[in-house]
Amino acid sequence: MPLVPFEGIDDEVGSSLVVLADDLSGAAECAALLPCCRAIDLDPSAPGPPGLPRVIDLDSRRSSAAGAALLVAHAVHRHEPDGRRLVKKADSLLRGHFAPEARAFGEGAEGLLVITAVPAAGRTVRDGVVRLHGVPLHRTDAWQAEPGPPPRSVAEALGAARTVAVRLDDVRAGARSLEHRLRSGLAAGTSLVCDAETDADLDALAEALLRLPRTVRTMGAGGIVAALGRRCAGGVQSTGPGGRRIGPGRPAPETLRPVVVVVGTAHRGAAAQIAQLSARGAQHLALPAASLITDPRSGRPCAPDTERYAPGTAVGHVRAPYTSPGPVRLPAPVTVFSIARTGTVDPSAAPRLVHGLCRAVAGRLPPNADLVLTGGETARTLLDALAVTSLLPVGQVHHGAVLCRTPQGRGVVIRPGSHGGQDSLVRMVEALLPDHNRPARPGTTPRNPAGTNTPSDGGPR
Repeated sequence: MPLVPFEGIDDEVGSSLVVLADDLSGAAECAALLPCCRAIDLDPSAPGPPGLPRVIDLDSRRSSAAGAALLVAHAVHRHEPDGRRLVKKADSLLRGHFAPEARAFGEGAEGLLVITAVPAAGRTVRDGVVRLHGVPLHRTDAWQAEPGPPPRSVAEALGAARTVAVRLDDVRAGARSLEHRLRSGLAAGTSLVCDAETDADLDALAEALLRLPRTVRTMGAGGIVAALGRRCAGGVQSTGPGGRRIGPGRPAPETLRPVVVVVGTAHRGAAAQIAQLSARGAQHLALPAASLITDPRSGRPCAPDTERYAPGTAVGHVRAPYTSPGPVRLPAPVTVFSIARTGTVDPSAAPRLVHGLCRAVAGRLPPNADLVLTGGETARTLLDALAVTSLLPVGQVHHGAVLCRTPQGRGVVIRPGSHGGQDSLVRMVEALLPDHNRPARPGTTPRNPAGTNTPSDGGPR
């Protein structure tokens, strides 16, 4: 059946877009990529501001496959009658409940585009195969923490869905040719898996997408959201120095506040990132995994809370090597919480570990502390414990790390588990400091005007 004719381009994407994310780090990333976005909603039923794009964390990554599909279906049912253009944020490495969420999201639509490339993070798609820095996904170790093997293609990840590939030649054939290719594929009743290797490819797909009716839905990663953000009409909300947003919510603090860093990821780079903070005077408390699983309410650190650790001291079985010459110490008190993995832990216990870690942190959290949270599941679990239902996106610290504020003014920096170099946590902490206390180094990048947004996606949550 042919699509309903839709002449011209949808220039109201900035007001019509609704992004449904499967975890909080993905939601924060998308909000930072949409210049007009004013809030990240943690409550899918909450009413959104009229005339503005919405980003909603469905928190479906933590659900069962059936539960995730139900959450997506309910969100579509809630927002489609408003005539909004729906985008389902998916993992660029095809993790999570990819197939059941795609089926639920595509139900009742006039077609589904699947666009998972994030060139800025080295994630591309050629011939329907996800590539990580040029290597096919199934030949990398990116799925080492997943319960099964990685899919060999996007089509395989979609399961039984009928798919047709939109190759790079189609994407680069020109606007009208690409639009015709998409329309003909959608008319055949298939899901279209789109190749992309550059931001220019994604911009071409975004322009073609906006020439299709809003009843065509898109499932994709941060790359296509960034491309849509570059098309957003209207002005960008003002930001002050250092990316501080001028608008709703309380202003950034002008005095030093304690910072609590919660590292819930098992990614191998986390230890080096924690070491960089320890070398700058941060206190590191590694909580024993067995205690967190056995009794989340009484998980205790491997050393007393009151003890301060010098760089180079073994803390909770996590070695924190000192780097020379000595780096500048952080001016604010910083405490890092992580999980001491002292032996083999069943991967199925990971959700209970994260829950136990966040419960333990919530019980020790100073009321005026700002937060640095790595991993979408970790971030969402702790913010749920603190009864936070929305966040105000302020700016990007680095690719994938997003500075937000709660309605009460607490600073929160969120990042997927695998993102960033060894200085990532240091940069995230520095982004929370008042301007006059911030070291003279590149810091938080304000929300970018349309046309300059770059995403970064993926990583263990």
